[in-house]
Formats: sequence, structure tokens, C-alpha cells
Amino acid sequence: MRKILTLTALLVAITGCSGQQTVTNVAPVNIQSLAGNMAITDIRPADAMAIYPSRGTAIERSFSEQPPLIPHKDDYKITLDKNSCLSCHSWDKAKRMKATPVAKSHVIDDKGTVNGHNYFCTQCHVAQAENKQPLVENQFSDK
Repeated sequence: MRKILTLTALLVAITGCSGQQTVTNVAPVNIQSLAGNMAITDIRPADAMAIYPSRGTAIERSFSEQPPLIPHKDDYKITLDKNSCLSCHSWDKAKRMKATPVAKSHVIDDKGTVNGHNYFCTQCHVAQAENKQPLVENQFSDK
């Protein structure tokens, strides 16, 4: 009987110190929307549409060794099985599509097979759209 009472007292003591008590004084969580200090019910105006350059024009590179910019939307699907960029820019289709072929530095053979390191084009190449508002804060200087 004494063992049972000791075990019960020990269990009550452990349960009391387990840290599972409810905290009565909880501080409010301060969460801010990515849209700023707007109420969720407010309707935010749409972002300005991106303006892409006319065919045959390109934006000058900002620094040496900058990857060329894409003169159209860059939302083509790229998966492990298929790279949609290659439907126009592969060596055998580029001339017919009037597109720039994949650079020789990006291929591993004479057929134009893209190197695995250069397979995901949008990892380095981005669309050269002229946006009305900055997407992220940028203080880059080429000097």
C-alpha cells in the first residue's frame, strides 16, 4: 500500500511539473500582411503589367558576365523531363523559330544536348520586362 501511495504522489508531482499548464497571460501575435498595413477586406490595386521590349531589341547588360536577359515572358514550364525553352531555342529549331540558339558553353556535344548544370534556364536568365514598380529593393551599382 505504501508503494502505491508513493507512486501516486510521484506521478502527481511529475504531472504538476510537466510544463503543460495553460498560460493565462498570452501576448498577442503581431502578424503583418505582405501587402502592408491594409485590412484583409481592402482590395489592393493590381500590379502594373510588365512591358516587354519590341522584337529585336535588347537591354544592355549591367555588368560583365551577366547572363543575357529574356526578351519575352519567362513562365515556360521547366521540369526534369522537359525544358519548354528548348522548343524554340534548341540548335535544330532556333533558326526556324527566329530565336537565339542555346550557347555553346551550355551544351555537351555537337547535337546541342544541354548540359545538366545549364538545364534550368530561369536559374540565371530572367525576363527583361520594364516594370512600373520595383519587385524588390535594389541598390546595385556597377561602379
